[in-house]
Amino acid sequence: MDFPALDIPEDGKLVNNVTHFARALRKAGLKIGPGRVVDAIRAVAAAGFTEKRDFYWVLHASFVSRPEDRTVFEQVFRLYWRDPQFLEHMMSMMLPQVKGTHEERPADAGEKRAAEALLDGVHRDIPQLEREREASEFEIDATATASAEERLKTLDFEQMSVAELAEARRAIARLTLPVQPIRSRRTATDPLGRRPDWRATMRQSLRRGGELSELTFREPKERWPNLVALCDISGSMSQYSRMVLHFLHAVTNQKGAGWAKVHAFTFGTRLTNITRHLARRDVDAALSAAGAEAQDWQGGTRIGACLHDFNRDWSRRVMGQGAVILLITDGLDRDPVSDLAREMERLHLSARRLIWINPLLRWDGFLPRAKGIQAMLPHVDCFRSAHSIASLEGLAAAIGSARDSGEKDRLMRFLWPASEEKARKGL
Repeated sequence: MDFPALDIPEDGKLVNNVTHFARALRKAGLKIGPGRVVDAIRAVAAAGFTEKRDFYWVLHASFVSRPEDRTVFEQVFRLYWRDPQFLEHMMSMMLPQVKGTHEERPADAGEKRAAEALLDGVHRDIPQLEREREASEFEIDATATASAEERLKTLDFEQMSVAELAEARRAIARLTLPVQPIRSRRTATDPLGRRPDWRATMRQSLRRGGELSELTFREPKERWPNLVALCDISGSMSQYSRMVLHFLHAVTNQKGAGWAKVHAFTFGTRLTNITRHLARRDVDAALSAAGAEAQDWQGGTRIGACLHDFNRDWSRRVMGQGAVILLITDGLDRDPVSDLAREMERLHLSARRLIWINPLLRWDGFLPRAKGIQAMLPHVDCFRSAHSIASLEGLAAAIGSARDSGEKDRLMRFLWPASEEKARKGL
């Protein structure tokens, strides 16, 4: 339907209000371009301002195109178009020192994104001189150190402030984890192939009276592996697990990375499948739903029992041929060591590549002295750390190279002294 040209007054209040509202939605994550803003202005002018309900649904129809954007739109609309109680609640959530009479309740994921979009640039109530002093100190520190981005990449997740964690999540959302396809033994017809297909060539010649005019070639098929993540959410792994789950959410929703499917499980005292939650486009809603289903968050650790449940109930259903497993845990287990070693061996035999991510490797001089780590280490292909953004970036190299073992070789020399290693190899 073609709308006539709008007779917009010179003050442009309608245009300004709708435009600023669209900018707030764009900051909150909605994909809104100039075309949608123009369509929204025309739609509001055509529908009029008879009721706030009609005004809400006109803008909703203009700006919302995905189900996960509905909550964000609702909260931004209420805050932008002057809902005093909601504004007070969001100010109290973003600035904890501002006390109000708002109702005490946890904010939803959409509310947090709405507040961050509309309260962007709001500073805490501190004197102007103190602000200037902090800014000058920051400038001095920046000249003597590396850039803020490089520092953030190498900073430990547990040492980050709230603002640094938010920036780290945005950086993690941009990370990629590409994978190379697996060449199968099955073949398919390929004009550029290098293997002659004599049967197909003879069949083709029979259709032409036995005249052999051209050869038919075949090449091995390529298939994409699955990625299976087993993430420890016990008390000692809480902060690292949250950041790794942000990373897995980005990998799950990334198109063109090459993974056939991405499956995610959490474990502490029990195993929980959170694959369907990570498929949500909104990362805050996805992790909130995953945390609600995993009731053992920040509890104890029973790695052996949880791996047994995975090997028994899920291994054949999610692994497939050539699956890559990411095991995120510190290896501090309460189960018997013999059970843990047996389940790790079975898990290793089911995967094409088993990569163990352990944040304890961030410490210099780390050695596998814990019994659980000693039982698990021989059954992994690669042993790496995941305590910073830079360590997560290194996962792509670990998955792409079959020779990348991380810190495993060094730590295995601690477990097996030189004499025992020679005896094991038969030298």
